[in-house]
Amino acid sequence: MTLFQKELLENWRNKKWIWVPLVIILLSVMDPLTTYYLPQIIDSVGGMPEGAVFEIPEMEPAQVIMMSLSQLSSLGVLVVVLVLMGTIAGERKSGVSELVLVKPVSYMNYISAKWVSYLLLVWVSLFLGLLVSWYYINILFGTLTIGEFLTVFFFYGMWLTLVVSLTIFYNTVFKSAGLVAFFTILTIMVMSIITQIFQHVLDWSPNNLSSYILESLSSGEISSELFATAGVTLILSILLIFLSGLIFKRKEMAV
Repeated sequence: MTLFQKELLENWRNKKWIWVPLVIILLSVMDPLTTYYLPQIIDSVGGMPEGAVFEIPEMEPAQVIMMSLSQLSSLGVLVVVLVLMGTIAGERKSGVSELVLVKPVSYMNYISAKWVSYLLLVWVSLFLGLLVSWYYINILFGTLTIGEFLTVFFFYGMWLTLVVSLTIFYNTVFKSAGLVAFFTILTIMVMSIITQIFQHVLDWSPNNLSSYILESLSSGEISSELFATAGVTLILSILLIFLSGLIFKRKEMAV
């Protein structure tokens, strides 16, 4: 608990509790607002050529919230990785981790304190981002119920939990923050490619979370595939943190 409080305080001093939620909010509302006000944006920059017709199809609220998730799946994931890429690697490189571990602190507690503190930051940021997006969607596009909003928030939060866990894992493998970011992004890309190639086999791949969320919003029911995929994602996240503790202990004791 002391380490956890230390991480929260450090994130506050580094202004992460301010700029990370603001960036996630911006990414969440950017596509919905741009889509709705696109005609006015086109007019403000000179309009369409004479005779040209540009029709914007009407979009359902579920489709619009998925636009927010699309931004979060690309730029949002990148922000999360950049925030976490030096959380352990930087301390290992500077020797701060050795000073902490000299005290009666277990390696797993050191890892889990960082994991939980960053999960709290990411989940709070995601909630605020989707909340603002949900507010504008209800005003501009139609009704998206609170139950649908919570479904999107909870199950997409599982994906970001895996991203946080993966980044923590690579923090224990490498001392270079750049390598941590590179291999985390590379792993996510490889997972996406493998899921697309073996779609008929990997029904419960974490990369399928967004598509299952859209299906659930369209049908009005949470599918068993979504629950199963979320469960697999959570198990993978916990396994990554467990492996992180083992690798970190082995590397530190070797030193």
